[in-house]
Amino acid sequence: MMSKANENWGYCDPKYLQILGLKVKPLKERSYDMMQLQDGHRVLDVGCGPGTDTIPLAQFVGHNGQVIGIDIDNQMIITANKKAKEAGVADWVIHKQADATSIPYNSDFFNSCRSERLFQHVNRPEQILSEMVRVTVPGGWIVVADTDHSTMTIDTPDIDIERRLRSFRTDRFKNGYAGRQLYRLFREQNLADIIVEIFPIFFTDYALVRYLALMGPVEQEAIAVGIVTKEELQHWHANLEQADKEGMHFSAIIMVVVAGRKS
Repeated sequence: MMSKANENWGYCDPKYLQILGLKVKPLKERSYDMMQLQDGHRVLDVGCGPGTDTIPLAQFVGHNGQVIGIDIDNQMIITANKKAKEAGVADWVIHKQADATSIPYNSDFFNSCRSERLFQHVNRPEQILSEMVRVTVPGGWIVVADTDHSTMTIDTPDIDIERRLRSFRTDRFKNGYAGRQLYRLFREQNLADIIVEIFPIFFTDYALVRYLALMGPVEQEAIAVGIVTKEELQHWHANLEQADKEGMHFSAIIMVVVAGRKS
């Protein structure tokens, strides 16, 4: 169970999000397609972070449209607004600090909206999705992408250690199983024309996956609560490092993208 000290587990700084954003670029581009964007549209990015997606979205809606990003973290908002200014799109791309469970816009305000890798960090994603539906115009598209962290897999002979660490890591998130829940959540909102797509992400760079999967903190906390022993962890590292030395490292995880249209 997650302790109070770890309520923000999985929170990452802008640099981390930028690196991860490059890894999931095909997923991002597909989510933009699913939004059915047009020139002049008003669109919302929920959990916008440092503007990774709002700035590309600006090119789809043009000067006549508007892109709004909201995030609970004011530092992310400051960074996002700075990037929008640098990109020359600040006239029609704005970012605001806001709680996604109570989006500060009128009903039927946006032509479409999206969210990516936010639901894994919240206890009640259905509240956020309900708000996204509320602020979207009838006929508009809602798109959500998130990870099912229980699908993370690493090629290793230490299957039992991998299984324990994977389960522990997944449970460190407030909602580590978010990806698998999206179809149900969209059905519960009575969204029409639901589309589900699966995006497998794989790594052959051991150092990169350790960084992006926060494996160091996971392993140290797992030792602290008795999930693994120091000896097991040393054995785990030795095998992974040997595979990496031989150019054999492979790991993967699955993200899910779901789109639905407001009736």
